[in-house]
Amino acid sequence: MAERIGRRSVLKGLAAAVPAGLLAGCAQRESTTPAGVLNIGQISNSVAFLPLFVAETKGYFTAEGITLGDRPRLGTGAKVAAALKSGSVDLGAGVITDAFNLAKIEDGARIVSSLVTEFYVDIVVPPAFAGPGDGAPLEAKIAALTGKSIGITGPASGTEALVSYLFGSIGRNAATDATLVNLGSATTAAIGALKANRVDALAFFQPIAQQAEAANIGRTYLSPARGDVPGLRGALHGVVFSTRELLDRKRDEVAGFQRAMQHALDDIHSDPAAARTLLGQYLKDTDPKALDALVPILGREIPASPEVQRTSYDTALKFHLDSGLIKKTFGYDQVIPETLRAG
Repeated sequence: MAERIGRRSVLKGLAAAVPAGLLAGCAQRESTTPAGVLNIGQISNSVAFLPLFVAETKGYFTAEGITLGDRPRLGTGAKVAAALKSGSVDLGAGVITDAFNLAKIEDGARIVSSLVTEFYVDIVVPPAFAGPGDGAPLEAKIAALTGKSIGITGPASGTEALVSYLFGSIGRNAATDATLVNLGSATTAAIGALKANRVDALAFFQPIAQQAEAANIGRTYLSPARGDVPGLRGALHGVVFSTRELLDRKRDEVAGFQRAMQHALDDIHSDPAAARTLLGQYLKDTDPKALDALVPILGREIPASPEVQRTSYDTALKFHLDSGLIKKTFGYDQVIPETLRAG
């Protein structure tokens, strides 16, 4: 493990990740935090960020000489990106949609860690939803969502991305053929909206589906993570991202961060029972039945290494191009630091 993500190789990769010419004309935005400190902003306490919690709880960051500063839950990827651009956080934990949105306006945008390699947003409907059953064709199930009000976290989010992609796959436009309702990232708001019939369905990150099922409020209607959407199988989704300018000042800290993350991923895969305990501590208000349902899913979707697999990245890139979320291709070698390119 140390050889795979060693300090020297990480420093080399971060230094070589972007040609200097690409930064010409870009404002310099360096970290505003002291040496040895990492501020990490994340969208929410979704399951994608469990490895960060494990690394913190088990003391892996401290062992690497890293002090964790502010850990704000910022609610949306756009706010995480804004915090990165201002230098108030050093690393952002979000979804790859957020990293691509930053890359549209920031040549130095970089994905520095893989957190989840399945698309972990589910479509959740009430138990009495009149759509086709589990064995129905994907196209028929998507068609049943047209004309419905669908709760999402917010605009330009991974939750909106899934709805747009699904509708586009049957020649429909989610912006006009459904009503997208911005609910923010709070679990209580999403579950409450579904329970009160303020929305007909949710497109929300785990563990919303598992919580809704445990409370008999909803059921999982479509889940890319269980293979319901073939075009999204194995897609890189949860990521830690930053900017070249911010990483340049925090090379040692980022090298230690990657080693700590590798320890956390090893723990999650090697001891499911311990992972279940840590998951309960992380999602402390979650129904135990929902937590039990999540553990085998985590084993499939959390990678063994923070290295970014090219196939996983390319699947996610195609999804974003096909759904119209991005118009420009961001090559693997362009946004992945050298040491995180698998193989």
